[in-house]
Amino acid sequence: MLPPERLEVVMLSLEGPDRYSQAGGLGVRARELCRALAAAGVRTTLVFAGDPALPSEEVDQGVRLVRWAQPVSARHPLGVYQGEEEIIADLEAHLPGWLAHEVVGPASRRGHTVALLAEEWQTAGTALAASDLLHALGLRNRCAVLWNANNTFGFDRVDWGRLGYVTAVTTVSRYMRGLMLPWGVNPLVIPNGIPQTALEPVDPRAAALIASAAGTPCLGFKIGRFSPDKRWHQAISAVAALRARGIPARLLMRGGIEPFGGDVIDHARRLGLAVADWFEPIDGAAAVATALADSAGAPLVHLRSFLPDTAIPAIYAGATAVLANSGHEPFGLVGLEAMAAGGVAVVGATGEEYARPYANAVVVETDDGAEVAGALRGLVERPELGERLRRAARRDAAEFAWPRVVEGLLERLRFVCEHQGVAVAG
Repeated sequence: MLPPERLEVVMLSLEGPDRYSQAGGLGVRARELCRALAAAGVRTTLVFAGDPALPSEEVDQGVRLVRWAQPVSARHPLGVYQGEEEIIADLEAHLPGWLAHEVVGPASRRGHTVALLAEEWQTAGTALAASDLLHALGLRNRCAVLWNANNTFGFDRVDWGRLGYVTAVTTVSRYMRGLMLPWGVNPLVIPNGIPQTALEPVDPRAAALIASAAGTPCLGFKIGRFSPDKRWHQAISAVAALRARGIPARLLMRGGIEPFGGDVIDHARRLGLAVADWFEPIDGAAAVATALADSAGAPLVHLRSFLPDTAIPAIYAGATAVLANSGHEPFGLVGLEAMAAGGVAVVGATGEEYARPYANAVVVETDDGAEVAGALRGLVERPELGERLRRAARRDAAEFAWPRVVEGLLERLRFVCEHQGVAVAG
């Protein structure tokens, strides 16, 4: 394993810890991986397209945050992807010089090794440009360059031949590795993780409050972008099927702002399911319980206000099941988070490699609502099954805590450095 005290890491990602910069799981990955690296003793910098109203640089939980291209972000106040193309161009033009002169050069003089971890297609060009400039300056042997794919978005815009030659390509699951092989690369698999805090026991009173307020033995919870990949229609069809059989199933849901959300709601109404929109602020379990109790028993309760991270574990633990039943899920962070909280995760069969069918979670193979309905019915009729899955889920989720992932990453970095001819400090 590379000695953490002699290693410096720069992570490059459009998304980051700012609310402005978070549109999905990438921002959470960037924040938590960097915090785990810093906690392990690695000097860590996260470069991302941050909130233009916040400081250009600051240190948070041991991580140096560098908010890149803030003038661009200021012209695009709706979020990080509004100015995506301008930010990509700015990174490719200016970040390689900053990396060479502000990080790699000083680190080399300290006798340290640097690793650049670039995330997603938007950073592929910058990773290539950085490698070229470091080579020209005689610094390439001081910096390992890795590029990671969390999803298949933007693959058609990547120069795979150069990227595979210049960088160590990585991804988050064997499922993603299989999708990437046809592009001519053979990526290393370094999984995602969860923070240690996600493994802290959930307040049982908060979970019980939510379960009681639902007024049903079958409460599902689904959170994620409104995308066909997330199989929202399957989840809603399952609720309709259960109610047709006399089981008063309900679904608590939190989607995004994507247009497909309209199709999801239309699907529910075509199946005769009432949808209660809840716009009141959510600040904890009590507010979630109020939304369930005061929505007149509606089959679907659609949370339309921001759902803070602090409120979610109690929902995971209080629901009968968390429907993370995606058809295409490169890793499946929601399912893993639900397991860590002691929830019953119903996941798809793609990248959710932490899930073992009916050993620590429920794994569905199809997009048929009847399959999810059958799984939920089993949990209602056999409470002891749910309790067994919850216990195993918490135990197994601990294997994917970020400190474990970082340990594996540092081991892999030794190989990457040797492959790229990078001098290893130590």
